[in-house]
Formats: sequence, C-alpha cells, structure tokens
Amino acid sequence: MSAPEHKMRGPIMVEIEVDIAVVGCGPVGLAAGIALSASGYRVALIGPSARSGDERTSALLDGAITFLKQIGVWDVLEPSAAPLRRLRIVDATDRLIRAPEVCFDSTEIELDAFGYNIPNACLVTALETAISRSDIIRMSATAVDISLAADAASIVLSDATSVKARLVVGADGRRSAVRTAAGIAVQEWDYDQSALVATLAHTLPHDDTSTEFHTPTGPFTLVPLPGNRSSLVWVGSNAETSLRASLADGDLAAAIESRSASILGAIEIDGKRQVFPLAGMTARRFAGTRSVLVGEAAHVFPPIGAQGLNLGYRDVGTLAELMAGPCADPGTADRLAAFDSARRADIVSRTAAVDTLNRMLLSDLLPIQGIRGLGLFLLDRLPPLRRVVMQYGVARV
Repeated sequence: MSAPEHKMRGPIMVEIEVDIAVVGCGPVGLAAGIALSASGYRVALIGPSARSGDERTSALLDGAITFLKQIGVWDVLEPSAAPLRRLRIVDATDRLIRAPEVCFDSTEIELDAFGYNIPNACLVTALETAISRSDIIRMSATAVDISLAADAASIVLSDATSVKARLVVGADGRRSAVRTAAGIAVQEWDYDQSALVATLAHTLPHDDTSTEFHTPTGPFTLVPLPGNRSSLVWVGSNAETSLRASLADGDLAAAIESRSASILGAIEIDGKRQVFPLAGMTARRFAGTRSVLVGEAAHVFPPIGAQGLNLGYRDVGTLAELMAGPCADPGTADRLAAFDSARRADIVSRTAAVDTLNRMLLSDLLPIQGIRGLGLFLLDRLPPLRRVVMQYGVARV
C-alpha cells in the first residue's frame, strides 16, 4: 500500500492532524518515522527526499545495526553492506613521538563484526521503500513555518498544507528549522579541515578491515565495501583537500596508494569524489516545547570513530523507547525532559571525545603527542581497557 499523498486543491488549504510530525527525510528522519509509526502513532514525515548523487557511505556499528533490524530494513540492506571485523589505527605522522599500531578484532567483544559499511543511497532507498509500504503520511513539501504552542504544534508547508501535531521531531540537519522554532541555541565551531570522500576499487582484498592512518592534518581512512572496493575519507587542511580534489583520477589514485602504503594494492577511483568541510555543533538542549531534536539537528562533529549517524540512531532509539505505548500525548513536558536527560551524557561525551581526538592529532606540542601515544600504547597492551573502549564505540554498554 502506498503512503497517502496530500496536495493543495485549488485555493483550499488542506489540514492534517497527526500524533507526531517528523521534519527531515535523511537517514535519521526516515528511521524516526518508521520507528514511531511502529509504536502505534499516526505519523507525518515532512520534507523532500534525500538528495540523489550522494556517494558517501556510513559505517554503522552494532547498536545501529540492531536498531535497523528492529525497524525491519536490515534484511534488504545486508547484501549491499560490508562487515567491519577489524579496526586498525596506524600512526602516519612521522613525528618525534609516534604511537604504536593498534588493531581491534570484533571477536574480542564476542561480535562477528563491529558493524557494517553501507552506501548512504542504499540506506535511504531501503528506508523510503519501508515508508511507502506503511501508513506513514509522506509529504514531500518543505516546512516553511513552525509554531510550537503549549498544547500542540502547527506546521505550514510550501504547498500550503497545514499539519497539526502533538510532537514535532526535528531531523532537519544542522540548520534545523525545528530547532530555530523551539528557540534552542547551539554551540558551534569550525576546523580548518575538509574531507575528501570517494569510492575506490583495488587489487588486494581488504579482509574486512577498516584502516585509519593518523596524519598531521587529519585521519586518512579506508573502510571496506563488498568485493575489492573501499570507501575513502581523507581529512586534511582545506588547502590540501582542495588540491587533492582537483587532481585527475590517475594522479589522485597514485596519491591514495602512496598514502596507504599500498596495503590495498593498485588503486582506481570508482565514481565521483566529493568534498565536505568539517565543523562541530551541539545544541544547548535536545528538547523544547512540543519538540525534540535528533541527528544533525542536535549534534555535528568530524568523521572520526564512525560516531555521527550511529549517534543519530541512538537518538531515535531512545525517543522510540520513551514514546512506547502509544501514549495519549507524546509531547508532554515531562516526556520531553526525559528525552533531553537521557541523551545528554551520550551526546556531550562523544562530541567531546571526537573533538579532543581530532585536536590532539593536529597538535605539534610534544606533551600532547606523548599523551596520545601513551593512550594508544595502553590500548595495545591492556586487553580489559581495549574491550571497554570497543564496547563503548559500538554502544554495547
């Protein structure tokens, strides 16, 4: 059964009333719509489809994979996903104090894989397909006005449709209109760094191992895809990344092969490359009047440790747990305060950890280099510490 379509008919404004309106149709918003609908709520999902041509991938760890299984899309995704059974960190800084190479194996915490690397386009398609077969009201217009009152929220769309809801879920990214309507301030910061993202074909197998080379200007990461293919995320200064992005495919492939010490053999660029500037942001609160924030509406940080989308799916998982029932009014102040409290420690601690790791990698100060090297040395030599860190990384805590 196709999701209902609601369109403007002549001069008459269509008015729709739902329990929950989700604004934003990226991977987090789509999943939020499915999870909340499965809890028994009447859900409207608002926003245009995620942009086509996104060739990025997402390394989704064990907790996120469990969530995707719970909402019924994992079986469709698994054929296009590559397992991440080993995670390797290599110090490629050539500094005076260098850290030892560290390799984590998923069997150390009794997992077949830490997670899976999945093309974003496949993830969005699977989620959109699940929505088309549900009772979710899918609305492709844009939210142009959001009013949050004590008893309900009202949203006016670009096609003049009006949506009234008990709760609005802001999944509309780092420039969130829901966050603005709720009057929630943010803390933002920038890095003089950008990420070059591309898909690679190579001659040697990756052996289900994700390798992160730490360089003086950011991590250079190779993440497995099915077959002899991998995703590249090469973080460097804005100037370096701009130069690399301008290279012809053959020259860029040669630079990648050199930077990776040929661990994947001969390299070819498979598809187009993309560049994304790095920045950080954390909302001061994760809930407001009749509203909650999830995904990049709540938090943004660099692509280190595969935490971004995983954190967004934990936002949605927590929200679905708190809204289980369904309850008569999902947008009450006490329920929203519970969500804010439940997400705060996880978001703040992981944002701080990723920011600290990135800044330590960029620092030329010997004491900072020493602390970083000691930390990796202890991870290499102390199995109990390794297991705690691995469990924290995949959210098995």
